[in-house]
Formats: sequence, structure tokens, C-alpha cells
Amino acid sequence: MNKRSFIKKVAMAGIGVPLTGNALANWVDRVNHLPAEKVAADESFWAGIRGGYRLKPDYINLENGYYNIMPEQILENYIKQIREINYQGAYYMRTVQFDNKKNMATKLSAMAGCSPEELIITRNTTESLDMIIGGIHWKAGDEAVMAEQDYGSMQEMFKQVAARFGVVNKIVSIPNHPATDEEIVQLYAAQLNSHTRLLMIPHMVNITGHILPVQKICDMAHGKGVAVMVDGAHAIAHIEFKIADLHCDYYGASLHKWLSVPLGSGMLYVKKGKAGDIWPLLAEGGKDANDISRLNHIGTHPAATDLAIGAAIDYYNMIGPARKEARLRYLQQYWTSKVRSLPNVIVNTPVDAARCCGIANAGIKGMKPGELADTLLKKYKIYTVAIDSANVQGCRITPNVFTMPEELDVLVKALTELK
Repeated sequence: MNKRSFIKKVAMAGIGVPLTGNALANWVDRVNHLPAEKVAADESFWAGIRGGYRLKPDYINLENGYYNIMPEQILENYIKQIREINYQGAYYMRTVQFDNKKNMATKLSAMAGCSPEELIITRNTTESLDMIIGGIHWKAGDEAVMAEQDYGSMQEMFKQVAARFGVVNKIVSIPNHPATDEEIVQLYAAQLNSHTRLLMIPHMVNITGHILPVQKICDMAHGKGVAVMVDGAHAIAHIEFKIADLHCDYYGASLHKWLSVPLGSGMLYVKKGKAGDIWPLLAEGGKDANDISRLNHIGTHPAATDLAIGAAIDYYNMIGPARKEARLRYLQQYWTSKVRSLPNVIVNTPVDAARCCGIANAGIKGMKPGELADTLLKKYKIYTVAIDSANVQGCRITPNVFTMPEELDVLVKALTELK
């Protein structure tokens, strides 16, 4: 069987009658009595989940970290919301729009593990975190600490406040394979002093999938009087956690990634009592300084995207947070365990299962990441993304719940053959 035929065969796996609504709920009920780790390896179950997606058969999609496509159930709900808002027009936008958005934020806060008064819906992680970076009342000589592995948009915002206000940016490099949590904590601790106003850390490093010990870092930083902002773009609906347990001051995430909300949806958490310390991105008058909603004024925007959050959370809860995390970790370990010992392969993601989940990064010795990504697509019909920065040279591999081991076998074959 040639590669194109194989891809089409795998793409159709599990598609008899697409599972949505009650059919999907009944399908999930079959495994509710089983431990998540056992379900993680049940290929018939995940083939059924795969059947709820419309997948392009031309390539194997292993670049879900940028944007997790919506299953048909969420997509149809989104289209329904677009039609209804279009039907009601200005009446909707002037009457129930704001209450509906608040209701979605309340539902999202319950999933994220924080108070509704501490969370707003934004458009993405960049908006969320740049609002904090740009909104702090900086003064010349203040210091900010971050890692070279942090997302580029936030690093650029820190450069802007440095040029504008005289802020000093201090940059560390997160090791790809730390020996202990304490190694990471001390890496940041060594940079903090009485001038440090803000520490930014990734919950999950976007280019390697490395999960940091966030609570330990936050507790250390607070002991030195430093506020902590967490980039959770890849953690929400990927791994199980509650924001309140992290002890951070600010947390931003994109919902169009692992929660599979339509593009243009994110969230920002601001610890209660801290909203008044931030200048809004766009001015909002007539509200108490500590009301987080004053940070949420962005003008007219696509309201249907906000409403789709509810359907996405329902889908996530139906699949089961523990089952999803276990499946994503299973898929990552399935392929990385087969290539870590290969002499031509470099895996840039920790081997410890507690330090990573679905995302991993691998490269070929002597091959530029861009060349590797190009070869994977043209020769093996695998779509991924090249990473060539911040001590990471390789391709980021991000499967989704619809990914099957047979597809990852193609990746393993490719990495085994390439020199």
C-alpha cells in the first residue's frame, strides 16, 4: 500500500456513523468504569472519537499545537450560534450579548479552577499576556525575568516596555532535560532581586512540551516579593490542573488550541485584587478599578466565538479530562520511546512522563529543522512545524485525540530512515 492510500485508510478509521450528541455520550459511557490509563490504549474507543472529526486525507496532521481543529459537534454548534446572532442582529448585540459572554466566562472559570471574578474571555494568549506586560505601571530600572524559550510575541512586548519605560529584561534558558524541579526553580531564583517586578514562565514550553513546576516557582518568587505571570497556551484542556493551585498572579491561554474552540478565543486570569494594578488594553470607564471586566473592553467582535466555548467545554468534559490527558501522553510516549535511542535522533523533550504530555520535539543530527519539516511533508506526508531557536533544533510534534498509532508509525519510520 502506498503512503497516500495508507493516509486515506487511516483518515477513515472509525467513521461509520460520525459520533455526535447522544451517540457520542453513549460511546463514552462504555469506558466510564475504566481507569484513564487503560482507555488511553483502547484504539477502538479512540477510532470512534476520530469519527467525529472531518480530517483532510492529504497528510498526517501532527501540528495541532497551533490550532486544534474542532470536532463536528463543536463546529455545528458554532455555525448555529453564527446563524442565530445574524438572525437577531443588533438586538442581540445590544441586549443579551454581555450576559451571555459573562455566562461563558463563568463556565470557563469552573473548568479552569478559579473564581468567575478572576477570569475574562480574550482573543488569544498574546492579547492576554501582553495586556499584563503593557499594563503594569513600570518605571525605569524595574526588571522583568523570562526565558528564551518563552513565546516570541510576549518577548517582543517586553522589549517594547524596555524601550518605552527603561525596564531591564533578564533572560534565562530552560534546560531541555532538567534533573529535578529544584534545578528549574533555582534557575529563576538566581535572577530575582528587589528590582524585579514580574517573572514570566511557561506552564508548558511551547516548542518542546516541557511542563514546568509552576507552583514551586510561584511560591519561590512570592517569597522574594515578585509577581508571576504564566503562559498557559498549551496547558488548558491538555493537562489537568486548577489555576488556584498554581499560586500565580496572572495566567493567559488560547482556547483554540487544546480546548478546540474556534479561532479567536482566549482567556486571562488575574488574581483577585490585582486587576486594579493593570492599565486596560483599551480604556473602559465607570467600573471599579479591581473589577476584572474593565480589562475586557475590545469593542465589537465576533460574539459567536464566545458562545462556542460552552460547547467546547461540554465536549471536553464528555471525553473526560483525565482520559484526554492520558491519551495524549500515551501517543507522545508511543513514538518518542521508539526513537530516543536512535543514534541519528535528538529528542528535545524530557523523558520523565510527569514533565511532558502530548507535545514533543525531535530533530535529526546534522539536518536543519526546516529541511526536516520539508522532508516529512514531501516524502512522508506528515505535516508538522520546524523549530530552530532557543537551544531547540527539531520539529514539534503535536498529535490530537483523533491521531492513531499507525500515523505515528509513519513518523517513526521517517525518523529512523533519515540521516
